[in-house]
Amino acid sequence: PQFRPEMVDLDLPHNVYTHIAGIDMVRTGPDEYYVLEDNCRTPSGVSYMVENREVMMRLFPELFRRAGVAPVAHYGDELLETLRSVAPPNCQGEPTVVLLTPGIHNSAYYEHAFLADEMGIDLVEGADLLVKNEICYMRSTSGLTRVDVIYRRIDDDYIDPLVFRPESMLGAPGLHFATRAGNLTLANAIGAGIADDKAVYIHVPEMVRFYLGEEPLLQNVPTHDCSKPEDLAYTLAHIDQLVVKAVHGSGGYGMLVGPHASKAEIETFVAQLRARPHDYVAQPTLALSTVPTFVESGIAPRHVDLRPFVLSGEQIRIVPGGLTRVALRDGSLVVNSSQGGGTKDTWVLER
Repeated sequence: PQFRPEMVDLDLPHNVYTHIAGIDMVRTGPDEYYVLEDNCRTPSGVSYMVENREVMMRLFPELFRRAGVAPVAHYGDELLETLRSVAPPNCQGEPTVVLLTPGIHNSAYYEHAFLADEMGIDLVEGADLLVKNEICYMRSTSGLTRVDVIYRRIDDDYIDPLVFRPESMLGAPGLHFATRAGNLTLANAIGAGIADDKAVYIHVPEMVRFYLGEEPLLQNVPTHDCSKPEDLAYTLAHIDQLVVKAVHGSGGYGMLVGPHASKAEIETFVAQLRARPHDYVAQPTLALSTVPTFVESGIAPRHVDLRPFVLSGEQIRIVPGGLTRVALRDGSLVVNSSQGGGTKDTWVLER
């Protein structure tokens, strides 16, 4: 469903489709790292990276001075520079960038407002935008202002009711046509989500070899494609040892952690696998690394992963830090905030 035929034959500035990516990584042993998944649609969580650092520096200023921790507070500047660098070629003067949000009822609205404030740009909703003659404008008290780049935090289906879901009130009619005409850049591009599809994930190492002519620097987790009869048979026989994920799932939803699942949960997933095997992949249960975490009972080890954020425009930028997500429940391997996970400040030392 993430494949968008509407984007075929569309050239984008610098040929970049994924301008902001969050890459989830785990460590399973000394010098042993895996990419767990790629988030290329509308990756979230970067506001926690910045805010966690601000709180930690306020609490332990002397420790930060002595340790030489690389800063992350400039993420907003790096993001704005990236977005400006992918403005349409016909943009005249400094590009006008806005952040498109679904509105105050969205669970990530705080982050949308935070990032717009950090970049010094307007936070807009679909009703604030108007497309006329394939050019996007922002409504304001002073009239119409042409928009060159939209950092969109809404899903593809809701971007343009003329092309996708006709009932959508979150985007604005004509945004896709303004993009096709070369008058507007959407970041991330429509269809970028195909890169974080869990069925596509299986083929990423071969894609790296084919397109780049080199070996992947980081390993993927070995993955069973349940649409294949032999992989499905293996998954059903070893389901209590595997992590089973819905191909199009996100946020920790639609997954089964076999070793921690009840008999009823396993039976439910077995029925789903038999009915719709093409909707699932399975992976071994990794022994994720742990870090000391302050919980109600004191300090205890909890499993973590790391989501560094990659900005791609005229050049690639990586802020030296990231979002470390922690599974707060004892023994849990699910770090997603939607499933009760927390976050930690992530230090990269400058020396």
